[in-house]
Amino acid sequence: MKYYIIAGEASGDLYGANLIREIKKLDSNAEIRAWGGDLISKEEVTIVKHYKNHNYMGFLEVLLNLNTILGNIKFCKNDIEKFKPDALILIDFPGFNMRIAKHFHKSKFPILYYIAPQAWAWKEKRVVDIKKYVTALYCILPFEKDFFAKHRIIAEYNGHPLLEHINNFKKTTKISKKEFFNKYRLNNKNPIISLIPGSRKQEIIKKLPIMIEACSNFLSNYNIVIAGMNSLNTLYQPYLQRSGVSIVYDDTYNLLNHSTYALVTSGTATLETAFFNIPQVVAYKTSWISYKIAKSFIKVKYISLVNLILNKPIVKELIQSDLNKKNLTKELSNLKNEKIHDKIKLEYSNLHSICSGKDVSKKIAIHMLKTINNN
Repeated sequence: MKYYIIAGEASGDLYGANLIREIKKLDSNAEIRAWGGDLISKEEVTIVKHYKNHNYMGFLEVLLNLNTILGNIKFCKNDIEKFKPDALILIDFPGFNMRIAKHFHKSKFPILYYIAPQAWAWKEKRVVDIKKYVTALYCILPFEKDFFAKHRIIAEYNGHPLLEHINNFKKTTKISKKEFFNKYRLNNKNPIISLIPGSRKQEIIKKLPIMIEACSNFLSNYNIVIAGMNSLNTLYQPYLQRSGVSIVYDDTYNLLNHSTYALVTSGTATLETAFFNIPQVVAYKTSWISYKIAKSFIKVKYISLVNLILNKPIVKELIQSDLNKKNLTKELSNLKNEKIHDKIKLEYSNLHSICSGKDVSKKIAIHMLKTINNN
């Protein structure tokens, strides 16, 4: 069968790659055309566009790049029509993907939405569109199934695929501490503080300088290491030349596996850090206009997935003006407090239990193929 997949972000690239592997096991004749990133590219599919070229964060940023976004939507619609898929699989990226779903909802092929839009956080009216345009919905957060059920939408939930992916990494792919420190020429006497500034250009520009400044007092006793992306390597160079920090490219999991603390941009990375049991401080900052608009719409108490899932403030969140050198340095220092450290790790254990699942991507792929065949 022919599958058209749209993943517009780094997390979607990971989930999409795992899903594609499982689809291929079930359908040896699968022909896949996809929007994605480096991970999906490795799965021997035809890549239409790389997410780094069309991934914008914040209301103002979207507005400034509106012509490009609208052009991509038009191109995508035409590309799908030419490809004539047996199924359209949308992964997260709701601002873009819901427009695609609306356009094709009367087509013969089913529309399968993986990583449900976060209608519980904002744009709750989006559930009306999901009910109208989406054939099958797959969620990865434990509370989402009940949320959608209240709106009479059946959503599949089998656990969080990220936890399973990280557990598999620990079993099969991780390298030893000695290998890691030697590979990246780190001081093996000092522990690591990892800086995870995000996967978007805007995130890195706004948050990485503050993270580096906050770590200036820790340089003598810690390895300060940036989790970088090779596709955005030019963005990091100005900070590396004058800060004394190190960087690893496209090796975030090995970095987290050997880290002691982390400063993390809000998003999937907060959950990844928690699944590696690393105490963290969560950072969020965007343009002032985007922040004000978002604040007027978003209904949730927390921005980090860790706190959202556990429904309490387990990891410290520094948002917008609160994200500065003074506050970030203070909160990083607090992580060394034994009581705070132990409490975070205890709550991480609860998080693992809530999010655990077996063969998550496989079960989703099986359900998708059944849905396609029954359509």
